[in-house]
Amino acid sequence: MKRETNSVAIIDGDASTRVAMSRLLRGVGFAPSAYASAESFLADPAHAAFACLLLDLQLPGMSGLELQRRLLAEGNLTPLIFVTAQDDFATRELAVRNGAAYFRKIDPGAAIIDALRRVSRATH
Repeated sequence: MKRETNSVAIIDGDASTRVAMSRLLRGVGFAPSAYASAESFLADPAHAAFACLLLDLQLPGMSGLELQRRLLAEGNLTPLIFVTAQDDFATRELAVRNGAAYFRKIDPGAAIIDALRRVSRATH
């Protein structure tokens, strides 16, 4: 499946976060699709076509780290950017060691956008 260079999946259990991130990304030229859980993301037949995944660690059902492990096990190398309220050193290290970028929800939106731009340039 061909990756769309400006497509971003937002996976977060909080509806207000999904709405806010979708607006932010649309405002700078990305095409976001929002999912309330890892399971709903995986159920979408187009889940492998995103240029990047923007996700929380704490999700209803499967966690963000569990989704990362599953995608890696399937050979899906879609870049992941965690944006989370949880800032635990061991969790951060595990996420980053497995190839993800990691931001806190209190980090500036501009830093997240910069990371998305770098990823979108690198994937095409």
